[in-house]
Amino acid sequence: MPEEPHFLIEEKQREEKIRVARAEANAESYVEPLELGKRVREIRLSQSLTLEEASKLTGLARSTLSKIENDQISPTFSVVTKLAKGLGIDMPQLFTRPKEAVAATGRRDITRLGEGKPHPTPTYEHELLSTQLTNKKMIPYRTVVRARSIDEYPEWVRHEGEELLYVLSGSVLLYTEFYEPIELMEGDSAYYDCAMGHSLVSTSADDAVVLWVTA
Repeated sequence: MPEEPHFLIEEKQREEKIRVARAEANAESYVEPLELGKRVREIRLSQSLTLEEASKLTGLARSTLSKIENDQISPTFSVVTKLAKGLGIDMPQLFTRPKEAVAATGRRDITRLGEGKPHPTPTYEHELLSTQLTNKKMIPYRTVVRARSIDEYPEWVRHEGEELLYVLSGSVLLYTEFYEPIELMEGDSAYYDCAMGHSLVSTSADDAVVLWVTA
């Protein structure tokens, strides 16, 4: 069977090189210390408990809880046991890293009509989209389907990941290794495992245009 389409390989290799370079630049990273106080506060607030209410549940003084949450004292094993029992959680939950707020990165990439990176093949005319963004979690591309018969494919197309296919215009016949061929019209979509052999042919008068998103 043919290997992964070369343009997908190239894009993934480019993304991987950038990821490795960034990882190497941050090689001197450190393990963050456990923030038990922050974790206790997070659990208390997630249960909508005041310090006074948590004090009654755990049997610990309000002032003691406040000092724990502000990392002013290190609780003993006995105190940690009371915290877990009073808050109704398993002890390991106190020692997991507090949830960090997800910050917006501001990543954005605009691809104007016809300005994508072209990758023509005998059966498809691919146009790679959002090529300025690095370290993407998916690869989007617009494709004009030139193939008119499954016989134009000497072997199945297959590669790693999963794929969303959306028909922008025209109609196509989607061939997959484990299913009967199915015709997809404008506005139809399909989601499938890319390791499963697949091929696409146009069935409309004009070559169909589809959007593929590979992850």
